[in-house]
Amino acid sequence: DLDSRLPDAGVVHLGLMRGGEALHHLLAHRSEGAIVVELERALASEPGSFDDVYPHVRAFLDRVQRVRDVAELTALAAREVRRVTGLDRVLIYRFDADWNGEVIAEDRNDRLPSYLGLHFPAADIPAQARDLYRISRLRLIADAGYVPAPIEPPVNPLTGRPIDLAFAVLRSVSPVHLDYMRNMGTGASMSISLMRDDRLWGLISCHNRDPATVPYHVRTACDLVGQVLSLQLAADEASAVADRRDALRMIQNRLLARMAAADHYVDGLIASGDDLLALAGAGGAAVATGGTVVRIGATPPERDIRAIVAWLSARERLDVVATDSLVAAMPEAGRMKDLASGVLAISTSQIHDSYVLWFRPEVIRTVTWGGDPRRHAEPSADGARPSPRTSFAAWQETVRLRARPWAPPEIDAAGELRTAIVDIVLRKAEETAALSERLTSINKELEAFSYSVSHDLRAPFRHIVGYAQLLKKYEGERLSERGNRYIDTIVESAISAGTLVDDLLGFSQMGRATLTPVAVDMDALVADLRRRMEADTHDRNVEWRIEPLAPTRADPIMLRLAMQNLIDNALKFSRHRDPAVIEIGSTETADETIYRVRDNGAGFDMAYVGKLFGVFQRLHRVEEFEGTGIGLANVKRIAERHGGRAWAEGRVNGGATFFFALPRR
Repeated sequence: DLDSRLPDAGVVHLGLMRGGEALHHLLAHRSEGAIVVELERALASEPGSFDDVYPHVRAFLDRVQRVRDVAELTALAAREVRRVTGLDRVLIYRFDADWNGEVIAEDRNDRLPSYLGLHFPAADIPAQARDLYRISRLRLIADAGYVPAPIEPPVNPLTGRPIDLAFAVLRSVSPVHLDYMRNMGTGASMSISLMRDDRLWGLISCHNRDPATVPYHVRTACDLVGQVLSLQLAADEASAVADRRDALRMIQNRLLARMAAADHYVDGLIASGDDLLALAGAGGAAVATGGTVVRIGATPPERDIRAIVAWLSARERLDVVATDSLVAAMPEAGRMKDLASGVLAISTSQIHDSYVLWFRPEVIRTVTWGGDPRRHAEPSADGARPSPRTSFAAWQETVRLRARPWAPPEIDAAGELRTAIVDIVLRKAEETAALSERLTSINKELEAFSYSVSHDLRAPFRHIVGYAQLLKKYEGERLSERGNRYIDTIVESAISAGTLVDDLLGFSQMGRATLTPVAVDMDALVADLRRRMEADTHDRNVEWRIEPLAPTRADPIMLRLAMQNLIDNALKFSRHRDPAVIEIGSTETADETIYRVRDNGAGFDMAYVGKLFGVFQRLHRVEEFEGTGIGLANVKRIAERHGGRAWAEGRVNGGATFFFALPRR
């Protein structure tokens, strides 16, 4: 039963059939519901069965198992195929990512020239032909000068379409391909597909100068050689990839440990610079996040890295981007070729322009083509169809602006690092949110507590001052001079304590008060503050230098308090200067308006700048300069309540400058 003997795909050899005095191989395969039967004439001298060529194949299998080098393995296969076929030349042809081919192994006699090391453009084997090679592993053209015979009927009666001959052994080929063979000086050819994961990896390409038939059982042996070679190449490549992945995984683990231990993942990456480079086999790397760029190793200048980040951000946002020719997508990248012809990048945020990038330099290489690849087709003599090029002489091309390609394990490792970074960022965000919630709760409790304590202490201090003053008024004459000094000390201390309580109460209220932003004329605000302070500075030589100030939008009461505290601070700490110089100015940037108050007073040591804005923090003794240590804390809180910031610069006995910045709205 023929139907039961045929698989869904592929050709089956059904045996030999005699037709007259000639023997024929009987071949059959399925095609869209029909069965196609072919009769291929057997040679009188060919082997009777596969058993006759099996010893040669067996010897090849034994040798293959002892070889792990691709060059040696493919050379062995080329030698074995030529030995069993007797053809003039056998090539091992490997495709690259763009389907250009390279001859990586060859075995030949002197009847045909060597093509070893030559490259051939993708157009030589177009996509349609590659699809056929993938479906049908072995193709034979016994005579490039054959005359094709028509099929009768030409239409499959079951489908109403031309018969699909994809699996047909005797299928005619394109006339252009026959021209190609003749131009190459070959009268016969055979190809065996080399597969990797159902993808065409390459070909065993066989040529003979004269027409030649390869017997069916020899072709079967060659097909087996091709399958074994495919499996061995895949196994060796998989083993090398697995080793590379294991090495990269160890690097990943070290990077993850450092990132997890750091306050921010960027700190962990910077601390692991060598591992970050090794993860992708790169010469340089950069971490671009939060408006900053940190460079590691050999990298382009920061402005160029920012240009690459802008290019990445303008594209469809992908988790991983890899290119070995950045200039092909970003023409201005030509200036970076010595450091960044190739770029591998991962996006670490779906919202912000945050990337980790790796760079590889240009690798200039010379490619030797089998003929000029730009002339893969020429007009035929009769103009009826394009003719393939007639010359296959070595033609050299220098390839520039390309880096060594990124290997799949390196791209995968970068993608896994991205996943880890996103996980770390999310976990840190959750921890920060929980901590922020807890701090908010604690701050509310502290503010409520300080408000309660401050409110409850105000009355007792007022009573102390009042009764001490009454005691001195009505009983002062009966007290000794020492007793009166004690009363004065009590009054001063109680007033100071009351001031401290008032400041503390104001500070606690500052955190709870509702903001009422309005447009504020800063020139008018500062002029009013200066006028009110003249009474306290009339006996001092104060030189005011006030620039026109940028207006802003803020809570006017809070803003007035902040500016008053800064001016009071400047006047206080410049008390011993003649003249005391007070400078007030502003600067506008794209994002914020910055106000500054500068004095030429006592200044401070920048080593302690972190303490300046803390509650009750003082850098000078109270005997030198009075105060409660809350004024600058109020300035910082007011700025932060508006979404801004506050900071200071100074040097000992060299004056100080205090800044507070408000967002531009």
